[in-house]
Amino acid sequence: MLEEVERWLSTRSWSVTDRPLHQLLNAKQRTGQSVSVVLPALNEEETVGDIVAVIRHDLMQQVPLVDEIVVVDSGSTDRTSEVAAAAGARVVHRDAILPRIPTVPGKGEVLWRSLLATGGDIVCFIDADLKEFRSEFVSGIVGPLLTEPGVDLVKAMYDRPLGQAAGQGGRVTELMARPLLNMHWPQLAGFVQPLGGEYAARRGLLEQLPFPVGYGVELGMLVDALHLVGLDALAQVDVGVRKHRHQDGQALGRMSAAIYRTAQLRLARGHLIRPSLTQFERGEDGFEPRTYSVDTEERPPMVEIVEYASRKVA
Repeated sequence: MLEEVERWLSTRSWSVTDRPLHQLLNAKQRTGQSVSVVLPALNEEETVGDIVAVIRHDLMQQVPLVDEIVVVDSGSTDRTSEVAAAAGARVVHRDAILPRIPTVPGKGEVLWRSLLATGGDIVCFIDADLKEFRSEFVSGIVGPLLTEPGVDLVKAMYDRPLGQAAGQGGRVTELMARPLLNMHWPQLAGFVQPLGGEYAARRGLLEQLPFPVGYGVELGMLVDALHLVGLDALAQVDVGVRKHRHQDGQALGRMSAAIYRTAQLRLARGHLIRPSLTQFERGEDGFEPRTYSVDTEERPPMVEIVEYASRKVA
């Protein structure tokens, strides 16, 4: 590990217990910063309501740390929108944000558009499939942004159990993302959960970053933020244990392909020769190929979008 990374681990890796809520509230009042929480959601009726309810109770009603909770529904066919709204979130459909630009499927697309649907100086992203959710996931990663002026982006770190096995989750991280980062961006080797969906950042940083539309958004954001603001502006906070729904092996393969493609573009900014992935499933006549396209689109920095610039002027 680079000496720079070892130093970073000692100065930019914290625990949620390092910053009690009263300290965060004092910093929020002193700096006047507002906080938006965004949940990208697709068919998450079983979990999204509990997450919203916990954040509202702990961080809006008991203490005024969070200013708004926005659930961006990316086309759910279940009751995700109704459950989220009943729990107290403002629900916005992906297609209703920036309708001039046709939407494409993908998590990154939703996160990018959420910048137009929120107003916080600090934007906190939380995946909508978390189980046994605790509000420390939000307060932990927002904390350094309120108390450390030099920090611009904070990732959550945690254990990810797989079934009954502790710490065995995050298979795409260990098999794809971590090797890529260690080999090509060793300054980022200290991140425990580089692909985790729980992170917070200053709006001023997010609006300058391109957003891969799909699963590559987390890796792309880390790499681009490193180049834009430097390692010392990035941090991570230990929030304990993260439990969520796990994907099957083939879905993980598609995620890995998208992440590799995101890394490839950042290494060469070149042409992806074959933007597709073929996998195999056993059918009546043996193994049958299934070919999936790999996300090949990225959204530009939000500051380049006319509607966003007009909103800021207004």
